[in-house]
Parts: sequence; C-alpha cells; structure tokens
Amino acid sequence: FELYEKKLHQNDALDFDDLLLKTVELFETEPEVLQYYQERFRYIMVDEYQDTNGLQAEFTDILAAKHRNILAVGDDFQCIYTWRGAQFENIMNFPSRWDGCRIVKLCVPDKHGELRDICLGYDTLEEYRDQDACFGGTIGRCANRIGGARFAIGGTEYRVTANEGANCLHGGAEGFHKKLWDYVCRENSVTFIYESPDGEEGFPGNLHVEVSYTLENSTLTIDYRAVTDRDTVVNLTNHTYFNLAGHDCGRVDDHVLTVRAGRYTPAGLGNIPTGELASVAGTPLDFRTPTELGSRLADPFLDSGRGYDHNFALNGGEAPAAELWCPRTGIALEMATSLEGMQLYTAGWLTERRGKGGAVYGPTHAVCMETQHFPDAVNHENFPTPILRAGEPYRERTAYRFFTR
Repeated sequence: FELYEKKLHQNDALDFDDLLLKTVELFETEPEVLQYYQERFRYIMVDEYQDTNGLQAEFTDILAAKHRNILAVGDDFQCIYTWRGAQFENIMNFPSRWDGCRIVKLCVPDKHGELRDICLGYDTLEEYRDQDACFGGTIGRCANRIGGARFAIGGTEYRVTANEGANCLHGGAEGFHKKLWDYVCRENSVTFIYESPDGEEGFPGNLHVEVSYTLENSTLTIDYRAVTDRDTVVNLTNHTYFNLAGHDCGRVDDHVLTVRAGRYTPAGLGNIPTGELASVAGTPLDFRTPTELGSRLADPFLDSGRGYDHNFALNGGEAPAAELWCPRTGIALEMATSLEGMQLYTAGWLTERRGKGGAVYGPTHAVCMETQHFPDAVNHENFPTPILRAGEPYRERTAYRFFTR
C-alpha cells in the first residue's frame, strides 16, 4: 500500500490489477495487516483516485471469490459473514456518530433455498439518525424503562434523561444505538467497543462496553461485556425487528411463537412494572405451547400496548427461551439467553414509514424479542438487580439459531 501510494504522488502509472491481487494475497497471509491498511486503501481509491464504484466493486468481487469474510462495499467498509447460505451484515464505518452497533441486514435461506432479508431497517444513515424505532440497534446504558427517570444506588439518587413522558426509555435521548462505536474484525465475528463517560444521560460511572457478533453453524451469537469504575445500572439488549417472511412482507399475524415462561411482570401507567410477578396462565401471554400471533393480537388484554409489549420472566435452564416460525417461508429462529427477561414487542407503536428498498413498514410488521433485565428493575428490590458494581464484569449472551421446517 505504501509503495502504491508513493507512486500515486509521483504521478506514476498504477497497475491496479496488480494492486488488487496483492491486496488479496496480503489478506490471506496477514489479515491483521490488511485490517490496519483498509482505511489507507480507501484514501487512495476514493480521496485521491476519485473512484467510489468501479475499482472498489472489482476489489469486492475478487475478495468475494477468494475469501468470504471481509468485503469493501461502496464508500465505506463493512464486514459480511457467511455460513451455509446465511448472511450477516453489519455496517462498520458510518462516517458520523450514529453507528449504533446495529444489525442492518440478516439474510437466511427459506424452505426453497432462496435468501430473505428478515430484519426491518433503513437505507440511509440519516434515517437511522432521525427516525425512531431503534431498528437493529444495541440498546443501553439501560434497555427498556426506568420509572420516573430516577433511581438510587447506595443512598445516592440519580436522575437520568426522561425521554418518554416522565420515564427514561432505552438509555435516554441518545442511547447507545445512536453512538459511534469502534470495532475489531475477526474471522467470523466483529466486536464493537464504546466508552460511555460518567454522567452520560445522567448515569454514574465511566463504562467500557464491548458487544461481539459471531456467526457460526447458522447461529448468530451476541456477547455483551462491560466494566465500570462506579456502581451504575447496566442492561444491554439488541432491538432487531424480525419478520421471518421477509422485511418487506407486511404483518406477522401468521408467525407462530413459543416462549418458555410461566410468569410475566404486570405493568401500569407508562408500561412501568408494578413489581408483581404474575402467572401467564389464562392470559394471552401464555405461549408455553406454539401459538399463532394473529389469533391473539386483537384481544382487549393487549389494547394498552397496541399488541404485545410485555416482559416475560423466562424459565431459565439450558433449553431455548423462545422459538419463532413463519409457515409462509419455513424460516424459524430459536433464541437462547443468559438473561432472565424478554420483552416481546409486536411493533404496535411503529408508525407507517418507508424502509429498505422502499418497503412500507407499519404496526405489527415485526416481532422483537429483547432479552433483558426486567424493566425498572433498579426500583424493585424483588427483581434481579441490574446494578453493576465497580470493577465487576458484566457478561451476558443471547444467541439466535436459524433453520427451516
């Protein structure tokens, strides 16, 4: 790279075919070196040579043919991981502060072997920045709601940003899904790193956060790691909107859901838990056997949330916590987690809007399964605590296994 950059500044002719081949050879022998020089390559190709399409497209084609792990796409670098026809894509280098460590596209084969993108999202950075809904984003510092946007730790009361009426939702006005994260690419995974400063959105402590996405054996695993220098609240989740018929295929009434949970947390005004743990028996929240969502979405029990927007107290254990299946495509996902809660959200508050490729999204066009500590847990002593003590590690995991039936 240094040789070709030097020749460029000397106005020497560049053999770009040779450059591309040497790049591929370098990737195969020294992937860490290639990662280091990716930005320099972009500088040469885009800023100096003014080629944002042709040469980078050729570079992409060669790497795609030789190795399926790192591709250069358009003006920015992305990581794409493939496994038996399933593709996980995560934008790596948005040129602004609103990256969000988010899943923007997830393609899996249906029962006929055709790839379908099963995640709602947008085409542009501006839409992710300006629109609500948190499509695919990493949510923090505290996912879900904190009642009254306040809590106490060790006798000290903290007031955090109230961005949903009197409550704090998904970390405040600019949660982790609107932050620019650093990243490290590995063979079949990517780790995003963010440093949340003391006082951000009102939360105490400097918090170091790492979120790793790994794709292996048709399973997408999300590992969450964090450490703080002051006692604080940490509750991280991912807010992917799944539609297993395809992101542009409308309502999810025909999706069949199973949830291994015998209890849930009833909520009052503002969807803040009352502190009770109630049985799901005899309610529309009983998914202990496979149930079609459309058979219950009109139940008056769900009116306050315009469908499902409820936290389940998962049974725990080694068995999967939940399974979602779409008969139209045969695509199914099985979800396992180390966390004790899962917010089931059927996008009842999603207003009509344009998404990827001009698709029209609206209410009940997706299913979110947000693994989490219970909502407002910091204000309920009988709930598992979301308080992370200074110096102690935060380690949680959620995994999605994709298959067809």
